[in-house]
Amino acid sequence: MVEEQPGAEPTSSSDARLDRLEQRVAEAKRREDMRAGKGPPADGNEQMGQRVLSYLLGGLLGGALLGWLFDGWFGTGHVALVVGVVLGAIGGFWSIIKLSMRS
Repeated sequence: MVEEQPGAEPTSSSDARLDRLEQRVAEAKRREDMRAGKGPPADGNEQMGQRVLSYLLGGLLGGALLGWLFDGWFGTGHVALVVGVVLGAIGGFWSIIKLSMRS
């Protein structure tokens, strides 16, 4: 039987078990963070893509909503809706172009 020196690192097979335990704990923490929505933060490209998508959808939906309201107020059929969607798409793309020129 070998006695260990005070303060010396143990060299038995329990090291392998401790390593596996640490790996399992780290994996469990990672899974819990993903489940709780604490995943890794979004990088710059992902943020830019989300901003582009929001500009495009915002322009389309905003133009469609305004066109639908104008159709209801003025009784123009669906003309204002179509014009609103087209103008919203143009506005969305214009915002995306301005964003790309800044970056």
